[in-house]
Amino acid sequence: MATHHRTLHALLGGGTVADVLLWRRRNVSAAAVAGATTVWFLFERAGYSLPSVLSNALLLLVVILFFWAKSASLLNRPLPPLPNLEVSDVVVEKAADHALVWVNRVLGVGHDIAIKRDRTVFIQVILVLWVVSCIGMVFNFFTLIYIGVMFSLLVPPFYEKHQDLVDEKVGLVHGVLSKHFATIISKTGQPSKQKKAE
Repeated sequence: MATHHRTLHALLGGGTVADVLLWRRRNVSAAAVAGATTVWFLFERAGYSLPSVLSNALLLLVVILFFWAKSASLLNRPLPPLPNLEVSDVVVEKAADHALVWVNRVLGVGHDIAIKRDRTVFIQVILVLWVVSCIGMVFNFFTLIYIGVMFSLLVPPFYEKHQDLVDEKVGLVHGVLSKHFATIISKTGQPSKQKKAE
């Protein structure tokens, strides 16, 4: 079972993020749950909007820093310990590399549909977009983000504890869905390999 745990930890990046998602840093994970719940409550239940919350938070921060700096100069105390407020080239390059990977994947899917006329990819994209559309009609944007954060913090530790059972059940569901998907593909016409042979 230890090998499963190491594998899952490695799949999640193997660093601090993996530790948080697997609740190996319980305080940070609990703080993430509490923070996400607070943000969701502010936006969804208390009726605040994102610009008002951001502007109020920045206003409070600026006022605190201003009076801290003023009092520090009057009382000969140290200035606020602000870090160097700039984004490094390395951070920008890493973000651009990650974005490039995802953009290329999306373009690859578009190429498979438009140029290769891959019916399987086409139907998969339609099903995914339809599911996203249905979910979007039920939940709004911030609720979806909140659900995503909660899933990412609750599913990995559950999977780590019950990996064998979950793998077995997911395998069964995948087999059933694959059969239904193959039926849908066969009903939409001949497979692309048969068309090439003709």
